[in-house]
Amino acid sequence: MKIAEVSEKYGLSVDTLRYYERVGLIPPVHRNEGGIRDYNELDLRRVDFIKCMRSAGLPVEVLIEYMGLVQQGDSTIEARKEILVEQRDLVAARLEEMQKTLNLLNHKIEVYEKAILKKEKEMLQIEELMEEG
Repeated sequence: MKIAEVSEKYGLSVDTLRYYERVGLIPPVHRNEGGIRDYNELDLRRVDFIKCMRSAGLPVEVLIEYMGLVQQGDSTIEARKEILVEQRDLVAARLEEMQKTLNLLNHKIEVYEKAILKKEKEMLQIEELMEEG
């Protein structure tokens, strides 16, 4: 798959994909006879993984370290797991904070909805009084 197709499929810019390759997040992508990058299935899985991790807020530096360990093979399994556990705990903490924020927003919206309903009720009462008078 060509870089433009990968870019479209994953919603990443071509520059971002080149950057990921340049900094070692993905190994150098095979190039065809014309020098055009030709992403294979493994490359695509790596791009998908990196996009997912970046979307969750993992820093590029952490992913570079992790992918470097992947390249070193099975002797780094424990170190890779430790990175993932640490990052999972950070994501879980961010989720908890986001849930608190969401709860607060929902509460504030409810307060405003009640205030609006109260004002509407008052307006209806005023209109009814005016019609009677």
